[in-house]
Amino acid sequence: MEKVKIGVLGTGAISGIYFKNLTGLFQEVEVVGVCDLFREKAEEAAKEYSIPKVYDTMEEMLADEEIEIVLNLTRPNEHFTTTKAALEAGKHVYSEKPLAATYEEGAELAALAKEKGLLLGGAPDTFLGAGIQTCRRLIDDGLIGDVIGAEARMVCHGHESWHPAPEFYYQYGGGPMMDMGPYYMTALVNLVGRVKEITGMTGRAFEQRIITSQPKKGTVVDVEVPTHTTGLLRFENGAIGTVLTTFDVYYDRQAFLEIYGTKGTLRVPDPNGFGGSIWLLRPEDGSFKEMPLLYDYKENSRGLGLADMAKALREKREFRADVQQTLHVLEILTTFEKSSAEGRCIELVSPYQRRDAMKNLPVSGVLD
Repeated sequence: MEKVKIGVLGTGAISGIYFKNLTGLFQEVEVVGVCDLFREKAEEAAKEYSIPKVYDTMEEMLADEEIEIVLNLTRPNEHFTTTKAALEAGKHVYSEKPLAATYEEGAELAALAKEKGLLLGGAPDTFLGAGIQTCRRLIDDGLIGDVIGAEARMVCHGHESWHPAPEFYYQYGGGPMMDMGPYYMTALVNLVGRVKEITGMTGRAFEQRIITSQPKKGTVVDVEVPTHTTGLLRFENGAIGTVLTTFDVYYDRQAFLEIYGTKGTLRVPDPNGFGGSIWLLRPEDGSFKEMPLLYDYKENSRGLGLADMAKALREKREFRADVQQTLHVLEILTTFEKSSAEGRCIELVSPYQRRDAMKNLPVSGVLD
């Protein structure tokens, strides 16, 4: 297969694992160029990962006819404008999560990609890893019976104690639901199916945050978004889920995700990772038992969804982390706050059909 040429837009904290995997692990792609607002950061990445081109501006990168897919690693509140510019330039786009800051922006991007016949999708791709894929297999094989419910919790006290530039987590497009929620909601729609309606309540315990990490230690950040979100989800199949995401709580365990069925309970590994431990409880056993992982990609395989997208581009087929999924997840993320503001249960409008994620997958994983 001829490699698909990738241009990377943005070299923030998440970019390192993408560069590592796209230049070493996945053979379907070739990173040919990189661009960042701070050219020196792009130059550092280019030198470390042997990337031939460094662009002065996004416009210069988008004008490069060699680039087929743009990997958009800009900040969440910039995803809409940068992805739109790339699509208008005729580039396929794979974006870090979330797709955009609002559902309306996401829907506009989806319509533009369809109009131009371009592929659009993005992170998270952790659902393609060994952990979630094995959970999907266990559910499909009937080990917990019919799914009747789910519970998801992401509990922490924010990122200002460790992240080098945490301001955007508390600005437009940020917050725990928009930041960490995509991992949990993407896992849920893959394991349970489309979300039909949502009731949510949101709040924030602190109006300001003080950065304690370097290099911005002591900087005061105004909080513009909800930092504590809780809600109920009703899935199309009738299952009911509860969710909590917060940057306001001190706790010793951040990730929690369980799926409840008529014949048992499945404890899903941290959806922010690709592997992890899976635990199954069935009444005849009386206690949780650890289940083996059945697929590859147990380690941090970020970029797996992009590699699948690149291969799909060459094979002229659908890919798994596509805009149908990312748009539905974006609507879920943003509807909690809308429901809280309007004081009512809201029915979702985005179409989503749960992918048969196991179909046609080789035993080794997503890619041959």
